[in-house]
Amino acid sequence: MHICKFLCIFVGSFMKKQVLIAFLLVANMCFAQIKTEDIILDIYSQLTEISEVDYEELQEELLDLAEHPIDLNSATENDLQRLRFLSPRQIDDILLYVYQHPMDSLYELRLIRSLQEYDIRNLCAFAEVVPVKAKPQKVYLREAVRELKHELSVRVDARNCENFTGDPVYVQTRYKMRYRNQFDMSLQLRRPIGGNAESLQYGGYLRVRDTGPLRSLVAGNMQASFGQGLVLSSPFHMGKTAYVNNVGFEPEGVRGLSSVDGSGLHGIGATTTWQAGRTYIDASLLYSLTRQQDSIHQHTVGGNLTVRHNNWKIGLTAVENIYTDSIHPYQNAKYNQHYFRGYRQAVVGVNARYHWRWIDVFGEVATAQNKQWGVGVQAGARFAATDRIDLTLLYRYYSPWFDNALGYGFSETGRIGDEQGVYIGFDIRQLRNWQLRGYADLFRFSGIKYGIHYYPSYGYDAVLETAYLPNDIWNVRMRVRAREKAKAGHYSLRAQFAWQQAGWSIRTTAEGNLTCDSLRQTGWGVNIAQDVAYSFQRVPLTLQIRLQGFDIRAWNNRVYLYENDVLYAISNNAAYGRGGRVYLNLRWHIIDQLSLYLKLSETVYDRTWATEHDRPQTRTDVHLMLRATLP
Repeated sequence: MHICKFLCIFVGSFMKKQVLIAFLLVANMCFAQIKTEDIILDIYSQLTEISEVDYEELQEELLDLAEHPIDLNSATENDLQRLRFLSPRQIDDILLYVYQHPMDSLYELRLIRSLQEYDIRNLCAFAEVVPVKAKPQKVYLREAVRELKHELSVRVDARNCENFTGDPVYVQTRYKMRYRNQFDMSLQLRRPIGGNAESLQYGGYLRVRDTGPLRSLVAGNMQASFGQGLVLSSPFHMGKTAYVNNVGFEPEGVRGLSSVDGSGLHGIGATTTWQAGRTYIDASLLYSLTRQQDSIHQHTVGGNLTVRHNNWKIGLTAVENIYTDSIHPYQNAKYNQHYFRGYRQAVVGVNARYHWRWIDVFGEVATAQNKQWGVGVQAGARFAATDRIDLTLLYRYYSPWFDNALGYGFSETGRIGDEQGVYIGFDIRQLRNWQLRGYADLFRFSGIKYGIHYYPSYGYDAVLETAYLPNDIWNVRMRVRAREKAKAGHYSLRAQFAWQQAGWSIRTTAEGNLTCDSLRQTGWGVNIAQDVAYSFQRVPLTLQIRLQGFDIRAWNNRVYLYENDVLYAISNNAAYGRGGRVYLNLRWHIIDQLSLYLKLSETVYDRTWATEHDRPQTRTDVHLMLRATLP
């Protein structure tokens, strides 16, 4: 801890003088294999600061795919949708190629023109090719029991050790069992900080896939998403990201949910598929019982029917929510006057997609029962100008009375309703190893929104990102963002350099921003972080360290920076104030079946700033996890 404190004070002293020190470690370059963790971190770096993103759920899904890769020869559209960095056009091209001639090797991905070198490198970390003749035809019960994989992990955190008045210990236990990609089960028990036996949170799910007529059967904690998500959407939302081609695009179907924090659905759901020639019919049914605030229980009954034929797809989704008591949002707030109130609510939506050659058209129309029936519309198109130039156009309209707690659409705010906007995005990969992409989003609110006390109000959000990705060894990214809402502007610039070779991994990130509110009061913030990681060759041990300094005067100038953590966990801390932060990660595979994960982190604030803002000068966190696997 003293080392962490020394490093943070060292950085903080320089930040106090408003001097930023950037350093890059450079060495000779040779071929290196890209790591799964680096790909996951790159995906996080493309996400904007959205509070409702379930980062841990996304990381667990990607880590699961890394351990159990997708077989491209038998992959479906829903399987490939789980890889968030693939666009709908790239998924269609992969499926078409496999349909025409099954793959013999991952090297054949180079023949798909819409995939760049960096796309292929990322895809190879989560995919494999199993020759068609090598696929087993029959599986006996005794063999299935032998192939079962078990995992048990125990995580203990001590958070904010110096300043927490109660019990600062967080405990989580998780058990997972899996058989190939056909069956998996997860159970989780956790005690929150300061909790007791009565505050224990527990849950889990059981999922069966591709068994008989069932494509998926989930019991327990689950998530469901169909169409563009206006009726039903998963807890994880990509929102506005640098992946501009994925706008209005969500993985469809019913899936398990590891989180036990109350998000998602809790019940049973199933999806089955019928095939008649080239026509596929998917039918999904689900029932959920969740507990809302004030001990109100919510019963959810819903279903989806989707018909796919060649290049087009159309789906119908219907959900009804029944509450054991009337829902009454806070009455004195003006921004929630159109929120749902009552005992039951019905939501119905129709979604469609048609793609042909260089054009892909998609959209969804939904209506929600409220004091007045609200309407939500989301329609867009993707245009492939060339094999490596894509354009995306999206229009959205959510009437004031459109309020659906289980749905999520592309939106400027976290809750859809009372919004109208137009989004234009582009992705250019024409030049070798270079990528240029960005978007512009114009939106309008007709009524009062949270934090905006006048109406109508307008705003925009624009991003431009360029990346140079020459090989597996190093890359450079730069992103510029400008946004304005309710006459308050926020402008930021982020630059990132990443390098890895022979067990070393180095990443430097620098970001600065400027804000200007409606009263013309300005603020600024600067943040710089240096990450260094090393994987020992002869010992199964990996060490990661971050040294970070920041000088951020106001909360509106806060900077989000993603941190590596113990397995199945990731931190998305907001840097605010004046000071420094350091953390050390240790990952040690003691034996083949036992692993240890440890994270020590400490944040030190400038004493003057901490005194002025009545905050503690230091914060120390310790995360520890033991993971055992069989076989």
